[in-house]
Parts: sequence; structure tokens; C-alpha cells
Amino acid sequence: MKNALVIVTLSAFFSVSTAQARIVSPLNLAQQDAAPAAIADNADKSDADKKKDPSLPDVELTEDLMYKLLRAEFAYQRGDWQLAFVTMMTSAQQTRDPRLAHRAAEIALSVKKANEALAAVKLWRELAPNSDEADQFYLGLSVLGDDLAAAKPLLVERLQEVRPQQRGLMILQIQRLLSSSKDKQGAFSLLEELVKPYPDLVESHIALAHSAYANKELTIARLEAQQALKLKPDLEIAALMVAQTMTERADTLEFLASYLKDHPKARDIRIAYAKVLIDDKQYDQARKQFGILLEEKPNDLTILYAMGILGAQLNDRAMAEKYLTAYLAELDKNPDETRDPVQAQLILAQIAEDRKDYQAALKWLAQIDPGPAYLEAQIHSAQIMAASGDLDGARNLLAHLTPEGQREQVQVIAADAQLLSRADRMPEALNVMAAGEKRFPEDTGLLYDYAMLAEKADRLDLMENLLRKVIKLAPQNQHAYNALGYSLADRNVRLQEAYTLIEKALQLAPEDPFIMDSMGWVEFRLGRLQEAEDYLRRAYALRPDVEIGVHLGEVLWVKGDKDSAQQFWRDASRKDPQNDVLKSTLTRLRVDL
Repeated sequence: MKNALVIVTLSAFFSVSTAQARIVSPLNLAQQDAAPAAIADNADKSDADKKKDPSLPDVELTEDLMYKLLRAEFAYQRGDWQLAFVTMMTSAQQTRDPRLAHRAAEIALSVKKANEALAAVKLWRELAPNSDEADQFYLGLSVLGDDLAAAKPLLVERLQEVRPQQRGLMILQIQRLLSSSKDKQGAFSLLEELVKPYPDLVESHIALAHSAYANKELTIARLEAQQALKLKPDLEIAALMVAQTMTERADTLEFLASYLKDHPKARDIRIAYAKVLIDDKQYDQARKQFGILLEEKPNDLTILYAMGILGAQLNDRAMAEKYLTAYLAELDKNPDETRDPVQAQLILAQIAEDRKDYQAALKWLAQIDPGPAYLEAQIHSAQIMAASGDLDGARNLLAHLTPEGQREQVQVIAADAQLLSRADRMPEALNVMAAGEKRFPEDTGLLYDYAMLAEKADRLDLMENLLRKVIKLAPQNQHAYNALGYSLADRNVRLQEAYTLIEKALQLAPEDPFIMDSMGWVEFRLGRLQEAEDYLRRAYALRPDVEIGVHLGEVLWVKGDKDSAQQFWRDASRKDPQNDVLKSTLTRLRVDL
């Protein structure tokens, strides 16, 4: 038995190494210590391997060779890829067996060593000149290494030798391969050369269009896509490419509408047309296109979801509820792991909550499984329970959550304090946040929320201390500067300090409409009415928020433009008639709308 291993051939070794040695493979692997026994057990497979591929050399697996190969595999498993790689390359050169070069290439690729992998693949091709797999590796590495000249002869040969009916598919495969090259222009030029002999193949023009589009050569992409449409007028992918290359939305809409007139069953084109209509805010026309699509396929998940989201965007709650409910019902009947029901469930819960159907809202939220949105859904459920009068139940729900990590724990603390605050149990809410600060004394999010709660409780000293702590911990936190500055300006105290704080916030976030509002308000307090109006108009243009509108109205009122002021206040009242800032402003100025 001492010499049992000596007479085993290298083919037998590879009958095991397919599962044992190829560590880069995702297949389940045999245990390391099973290798020698397995090799001996598989000695009788040598002849079978030779029959499958007679070009393989008949290499005797000597004790020395087997020791080297096993040592290489064990080294690889320990992380010493260099020893494994060099051993496999040396053994391949000595035995002339291509499988060892193949293994060396796998080892190099597994540690992202492209140059070493290419050297191994070149040896592999030398030892197995007819190996299609070796050619595939060589092409991929040549393109990734931007050695397009090396790849060209092999690509030309493949296109010439492939059966005519498969040539189009190969052209598309080559385009995808070349898209991985960093030399985009060189890859496009090579693709042009490769497809030049095949101008009547629609795939030639589709491949060139995709490549040109990726290079941002829109004119070339459009011309190639149009050529593809001449060859095959009903090819939707070509029509979509033409539409994508158009820089003006009006031109895109005109083209898609014209194409649909000639090809009314072009479903992908109609979906694209509806999406562009939404981008153009032509919501009624978009709804019409989705309706046509649903008539053809009433249970199409994509269209049901799109109609539901469109309804939500239009604030058409009935439409949103109808289609999102149908979407979830269809998804329940035909599960699809690529589709996430959570967004639909959240929207339906909000619709139910808005009409004060709290039980329905809780039902939708309860369907959200553990995952990224689970904590948000549970906190929302607690808020709904509290709003319906069950504060104790809401707090109990929060108390039994198991948040992971500091961020989620802080979310739960802030939610609990918010429930108490809304129930006018402010001292308890402050106690909750104070306990949170003790647990996470440097969490700027928690400190900021605590500061806002302190302001609501009229604990202005506490609010200021907390915001200054946030500024110290996070000097780039524009919200802390803005909140402190606005608080001073609103109370009409320390106005120059307020201005400095808000100016810093605006430097950090120059396009934030709420910080612009704060700057407008401090300018107003400082008596600089024109500057105040300018800031507030810019803020309102970016975000027509109720409180920004109220502030702008007061500035205009003081300037004497009372008609414009009242118009802003009426707009604010329509949006939020119970807004505290609006009510206090109208009361203070003795204005009756």
C-alpha cells in the first residue's frame, strides 16, 4: 500500500480537485484531510478522463508532484496565494498539463491579480490551444487590461466561425465584453471594425448604439438606432434608444407618440411614454397610457404599482388606494422576490390614517416584515395608537422593540418622547430625552431633538446649551447654527449673534430654504426690510412652506403691501388653517382674513 499513491495519474487528482482544489468555486468543498484518500479512491477514473479529453497529457502523479499540489492548495486556503500560484505555474510548465495553468489563473483571479492571471491564461492557451474556456478567460483579461489589440484577432475569428443565425447574439455579447474596457473610445473603434462586415444585421447597429450612448456620443447612438429601426421597424429596443438620445423632452414625447401611432402594441414604448409624461407633469395623459396598458394586462404588477404611485403623487387617494391594494393582492397571489411591497404598504397606511381609519392603517403597518422599514413601521404604529387614544399601548409597543445599534435606539427614545410631548406630558418627555442623553451623550441627532423639545417646553436655557454642544461636537452641522440663530431672532434678542449663527448655517447649506427663511427673519428683526423680503421670496420659491409664507406676509405687511401680505396668509390658511405661527401672527397684527 506504500506505493498506492505513486501510480495515480494527474487526471485522478483533478477528479478530486474540481471540488477540493478550486477554492474560488462557490460549490461546497470537501474537507482538506479527505484529499489523499479521495485521490486514491478516484485512481480508476484516469482512463475515463482521458477518453473525455484525449488531448490531456498522461501525467503520473508522483509523490513529489502530489506533495507540491497539496501543499499549494493548503497554502492557498491559509491565504498564501503567491506560493500556491507559483507552484501551480511551475508544475504546469513541467507537466504540460493545462489544468494546472487553469488552476493558477483561478488563484490569481480570486485575489484580483490581473497580470498574474493573464500570465497563467497565456500558458493555459499554449497548453490547450483548442480550449474555448481558455479563450474566454484570455478575452476577458485582455479587455479588462485594455489590450484590445490582443483581443481583436480572436474576436474576428469567432465572428467568422460562428453559425450565421448566432452571429447577432455574439455581436451583442462582444459589445457587453468591450463595455468593461476603460478605453471607451478604443473599444468603440474596435467594435466598429468587428461589425463592419455585417451591416445587414440589426444587432450590429444596436451594439454600436449602446456603445456610443455609453460614451455620451448621442448623435452617433441615435443614427445607429435609427438604422436598426430601418432594418426592423418594430424593434422596441431601438426605438427606446432613439428616445434616450434626445435632449429635449418635447422631442422625446413627439417621437414616442408617433411610434405608438404606428405600433400601438409596443408595450415597452408605451411604458416609457407614460414615464416621460409624468416627468413633464402631464399626469392625465400618463394615466391614460397606463390605463391602455392595464386593459391589455389587468394584472401587470409594474403598471398597477405605477398607477398607485401616480395617484399618490396627484394626491388622488382613491386612485392610489385602488391600484396599490390591487398590486399587493396580485403580489400575494404571485410572489416576486424582486418586488418590495413595503412602499405600497406605507402609502396605504398613510391614506388610512389621513381619513382617521386607524385600524386599517395599523393593519397595513402590521404586514411589514422585519427589514429596513420595520422599525419605521413600528414607530408609526405607536404614533397611530397614541393618536387614537391608546398612549399606554403605544409606549408599551416601543418598550418591547429590540432596536439594533445606537441609531435605532435613539430613534425609539425620540419617538417615545414625542408621544409624551403630543399628550402634553412635557416633564416626562424631557425626562426620557435626559435619560437618552446620559446613554448617548455625544449623539448629535438625539441632542438636537432634545433641544427642540426643550424649546417647545420653554426651557430656552437648556435648548441653547444643547445646541451649543451639538455645534462643538459637529462644527459642520448647519441645523444647529440655524436653530439657535432663529430662536434668538424669533425672540428678538441678541440679534447680531443670531445673524452670525444663521450666516454660518447659510454658508454650510446655501440652498436650504429653511435657513434662507431664518436669514430673512433676522434681517426683518434688524429692520432691513428689502433684504428680508429678498431672502424670504427666494426661500418660498424653493419651498412654499406655510411658515415661510407667514413670515413673508408679515414683512410685506410692515412694508405697506397689505394686499400681497393677505394673499400669502390666505394661501397658508388653505394649506394649514391650524398652524400656530399663522394664528399667532394674525392675532398679533389684528388681521381678519
